[in-house]
Amino acid sequence: MAKNKGEITMSTEKYQQLAEAILGKVGGQENIVSVTHCMTRLRFNFKDNSVVDTEGLKKTTGVLAVVNTGDLIQVVIGQMVDRVYIALCETAGLEAQAPVAENLDAPKKPLSAKSIGLSILDGLAGSLTPLIPMMMAAAMFKMLVSLLGPSMIGVLQEGSDLYKLFTFVGDAGYYFLPIMVGFTAARKFGVTPVVGMFVGAILLHPTLIEMVNNKTPFTVYGIPVYLQNYANSILPTILSVFVMSFVEKFFKKTLPPMLRTVFAPFLTVLVMLPLMLCLLGPAGAAVGNILCDGLLSFSNYGGIARILAIAVIAALWEYLVMSGMHIIFITTMILVFAQNGSEFIAMPAGAMASIATFGMCLGCVMRIRDKEERSLALGYFVASIIGGVTEPGLYGLGFKYRRPFIGLMAGAFLGGVYIGICNVGVYTMVPSANLLVMLSFAGGSTINLVNGLIAAAIAFIGSAIITYITGFKKDDPLVINRKA
Repeated sequence: MAKNKGEITMSTEKYQQLAEAILGKVGGQENIVSVTHCMTRLRFNFKDNSVVDTEGLKKTTGVLAVVNTGDLIQVVIGQMVDRVYIALCETAGLEAQAPVAENLDAPKKPLSAKSIGLSILDGLAGSLTPLIPMMMAAAMFKMLVSLLGPSMIGVLQEGSDLYKLFTFVGDAGYYFLPIMVGFTAARKFGVTPVVGMFVGAILLHPTLIEMVNNKTPFTVYGIPVYLQNYANSILPTILSVFVMSFVEKFFKKTLPPMLRTVFAPFLTVLVMLPLMLCLLGPAGAAVGNILCDGLLSFSNYGGIARILAIAVIAALWEYLVMSGMHIIFITTMILVFAQNGSEFIAMPAGAMASIATFGMCLGCVMRIRDKEERSLALGYFVASIIGGVTEPGLYGLGFKYRRPFIGLMAGAFLGGVYIGICNVGVYTMVPSANLLVMLSFAGGSTINLVNGLIAAAIAFIGSAIITYITGFKKDDPLVINRKA
């Protein structure tokens, strides 16, 4: 027991040392506006990006890579990022997973199309990423209904209590999205979380939905409302909470402390009602429809055009992930899936890219002869195929040696071609990059699942073989057998 305790203490010290090293290279606590983390990255907003020693961060042991997307700097750590994050917050005296007080005196950066676009992506990422655990749980229930129900294995009968239970539990995750998004968006934009949830609940209220269904005319303070069903919606809530962050901040700053607790939330919602129901809600729904229609328009193309669209997205998907631009696709995918219960373009393509990453890692394991590097590659393979964390492989093999990316892209492209030819769709949203991603093809027809598995095999085997052949030069010391 003592030995185990010592190992835990040593691990804690290692995370502490890495946190201190990172803090020293980003300009210290005083340069941090906010810091959060996702599955593999520390996500920083700094007062002054020029203070950050990017090259020093890249050379720090324990840091896989550094990604600078403008206002947001991401430090790639890997699977242990949550422990490093806790150590960083403790070292810097920051509260973990809590909004950092905004420094209004910080110099403002000039507005540009790029900075606005990056801010939108950051807002979407901060609002949507926390939803993944819930959506994964809901998707697993829906997957069980699909696999065990009458259309597949037939273990669950359609009228059984267990069938009904799994069905409404899985549906609940998507039906109540506005409320959940209200909470996550509130956390992102610095709004009182329960007030953000209140906004989502307003958009989901049965009376509003009934008026929509019956096409009943309705006004807010005399302003006509364009009635819209916001069930399963995302953008209307995010947009409303974003605007509400300014309204709430105004009332909190203006009202006396003794009146703030009661009247700030009330007046905030009072002001938001016409903005939300007459302007922001319909606008968010319209943007969502445009994004959905844009992605779905690929389905309207026949033959080679549609197949190439899927294959190219698959081949480039991991580059989008590393740059953070995949948030555009993720947002649209969630919208399409929430509306239609399936998606035939980006989700299958993303699945092929994840599976091709497994193949790239395995190809490197088979090709590399250097014991230390081969051991690392094996660790990356296990981390991706079981843990669903692909970034160590992407940065530790793809970026580091570059040529393995050829195999990854080729394997993903081949899998995407098969997906396009056989019109394979995703019917179960499995937001995971490990082996479970193949279960996303369950839920439709049996042939859809079979073709999805065949496409996965093509992407995996193709990527492994091509990486083995082209991933390294013949004279690379890593792949030359060394005699003892």
